Amino acid sequence: MTAPALIQKARNMNTPDVPLTQDLVLVGGGHAHALVLRKWGMNPLPGARLTVINPGPTAPYTGMLPGHVAGHYSRDTLEIDLVRLCRFAGARLILAHATDIDRTARLITVEGQGQIAYDVASIDIGITAEMSIAGFDDHAVGAKPLDVYAQRWREFVASVGDGSIDPNVAVIGGGVAGCELALAMSHALQQAGATPEITVIEAGSQISGVGDMARRKLMRAMSQAGISLRTDARVTAIEATQVRLEEHDPVAAALTVGAAGAFPHRWLANTDLPLIDGFIETTPDLSIKGDRFVFAVGDCAAMPFAPRPKAGVFAVRAAPVLHHNLRAALTGGTRKTFKPQKHYLKLISLGSKSAMAEKFGIAFSGPLLWRWKDRIDRAFMDKLDHLPQMKPVKIPDVAALGTREIMQDKPLCGGCGAKVGGAPLAEALSGLADPTNPEIVTGVGDDSAIVKMPGGGFQVLSTDHLRAMVHDPVQMTRIAAVHALGDIWAMGAAPQVALSSLILPRMSPALQARTLREITDTARKVFDASGASLVGGHTTMGAELTIGFTVTGTRDTMPISIAGAHPDDVLVLTRPIGSGVIMAAHMEGTASGREVANALAIMEQSQSQQAEILRDAHAMTDVTGFGLAGHVLAICKASGLGAVLTQSDIPFYKGARTLSDAGAASSLLPANRKNAPTQGIDDPLMHDPQTAGGLLAAMPQAVAENALSELQNKGLQGWIIGRLQRGLPTVTIT
Repeated sequence: MTAPALIQKARNMNTPDVPLTQDLVLVGGGHAHALVLRKWGMNPLPGARLTVINPGPTAPYTGMLPGHVAGHYSRDTLEIDLVRLCRFAGARLILAHATDIDRTARLITVEGQGQIAYDVASIDIGITAEMSIAGFDDHAVGAKPLDVYAQRWREFVASVGDGSIDPNVAVIGGGVAGCELALAMSHALQQAGATPEITVIEAGSQISGVGDMARRKLMRAMSQAGISLRTDARVTAIEATQVRLEEHDPVAAALTVGAAGAFPHRWLANTDLPLIDGFIETTPDLSIKGDRFVFAVGDCAAMPFAPRPKAGVFAVRAAPVLHHNLRAALTGGTRKTFKPQKHYLKLISLGSKSAMAEKFGIAFSGPLLWRWKDRIDRAFMDKLDHLPQMKPVKIPDVAALGTREIMQDKPLCGGCGAKVGGAPLAEALSGLADPTNPEIVTGVGDDSAIVKMPGGGFQVLSTDHLRAMVHDPVQMTRIAAVHALGDIWAMGAAPQVALSSLILPRMSPALQARTLREITDTARKVFDASGASLVGGHTTMGAELTIGFTVTGTRDTMPISIAGAHPDDVLVLTRPIGSGVIMAAHMEGTASGREVANALAIMEQSQSQQAEILRDAHAMTDVTGFGLAGHVLAICKASGLGAVLTQSDIPFYKGARTLSDAGAASSLLPANRKNAPTQGIDDPLMHDPQTAGGLLAAMPQAVAENALSELQNKGLQGWIIGRLQRGLPTVTIT
């Protein structure tokens, strides 16, 4: 069976008829977990819900870090895209640090997220090179975590290039990692035209971690690169421009890198996990000592049953055993034993495109070994980058008229909440207005209905829901709540109360309780912050997670509508556009994880301050399912005006333009283009449906400029993107 066919078979097994009953949580995006995600995506376990907790959307691959530092690999080449991997595996990804674990209650504490429940958990968080030396936190950077060091290195090289910093580097630690990084940094700085002064500081009497032959080759390579080695040297303090040593002269350093050994993450010491020198003690099946439902792997784990040095090769070799045993723990199956090899090949970069290989005490070096190492590293990354594609849904040979045409269209994407197109929606709502009800000021056609309050003032009412575009109920709740509040904010009203409307996938009572707790706690925080109260709601089970809210708001004076715009008003937008194309590409597995994470992070942010600043708008709406052009056209039609938008002034989410040019598009795009045709420049992104999109306000020029200044003072963003004018209700893009 081909890989795509296998995936389709596995996907068919996870139908709504298979309830979710067990939570598997992977803490960390290390190499072993990345490989487990790939295998899980190929054959997911029916009934298991998978969660990954990692502070960033990507995880650097250790083997290519020296090549990246030397300038041989780009940042993208180095990084494992956890967002794409999690989408492929059907896993939710929580972008935050784990800070504690309660093994009695089976809860993992996550920074900014609260507690995540698990039935089975695995920890693969790597190590850190942060050292307990005076001044380290302020003036140095550890070689691990890799992403922090890589970013600091890029900034250092840029500063050396513009002449603001001397190319002086100190590396604390004369093991393989320290020497390898020193050689890489020397090569990169020389390529940048600098003459580096790099010093490796080793507390021992010689380079550690290799045999005599390899040590001699490393020392020769370092000497040729102009790298100094200080042995029997102990660091006493790190300052901004130098490293102080015990009984030695200080070492000049504009950049100090800590690469002396492996240090466990500090939060592990505050848990009841079994530890050996701060590392998690594991048993031959990779579960931790005394707990068969928590596993640990990679550099954060200690293996007393088979002691080995900290090396990525063991994490990679452990991945198949971990994957098998995680499934066994979830199903009650038989577990396998991990038997790491005693001898392994070391491939060490030598700065330029040359490498050294060592095994059994024998060492060789040269360009051919670099090419061999490069092939091995690229093969590993290709396995995680080029994920098998799912087979398209099979169209029946015999079907009712029109079925084939609809099934041949793009599948429903989450970037527009799978919203119905504007034309059929307008037709369905056309008969709802009741002119005989004196309490209804406006109903169909605006962001929210407006109702007169008996004691004076007005109440606005709106409802909205989203089908899940990501697997994390917490993030989806934040986005859905902000999306629903957008209609209230757009009318200048103060949010009042909210009711939830939830559809949960079929799951066990325990998972129902966990999910509802996460959703309710998150929704309450969002609405509390906006000044509204979550007062209840309704929950059912169905095919997929869907989260919605009915929200009311109040305003003493007439709420802002889309009908009050004036000629010569400018249009102010408070958020980029392009979330629809990014989420559509995300669901297809073609979007960059960093760009997806960036868009989601913006979408879940409140816009209450923006709404307050734009309170003097003549007309306002929020840009959502019908795209920027559709919502501008709505203001034009209601106000009897035309609009001219300046394409170069319109902000776009990072990556949206590239994806759009490559053909990625939301399933609602064709309907939006048809319902809101534009003149001038033809740009699909003008019609891209948005979720939790920005506020769009029509204001006098001077008022708009004051509003932009106020937004900037509060650390917020806003853009003037066009102007309204007398004429037919049309939208022109220039």
